[in-house]
Amino acid sequence: MPVIDLTGEVNSAAEASLNAAFTEATRNSPGTVLLNFAPVTYMNSTGIALVVALLAQARKARMQLLVCGLSEHYRHIFNITRLADFMNIHEDEASAITAATAPAAES
Repeated sequence: MPVIDLTGEVNSAAEASLNAAFTEATRNSPGTVLLNFAPVTYMNSTGIALVVALLAQARKARMQLLVCGLSEHYRHIFNITRLADFMNIHEDEASAITAATAPAAES
């Protein structure tokens, strides 16, 4: 599963590098991509819009987008913007990878 480590500020200045990282991560059509927000120091509304755009690309390609490393503040923002309804949020990279690779529970 490809992991994209977002660093520093996620705003309009991050658009080109984030899109390039997503293109590279999805080159081989993985079923899941992980966005690691742990190193992020700031994200504004444009940064949220960039994440929404990545989510749209992932959904169009039938890929799952996972998120980890959100601070409480950004976790709250993902909840109120309903991004959390479309992405599984995990505490850290290890728990996200474990969840993504665990066999599906039988009903």
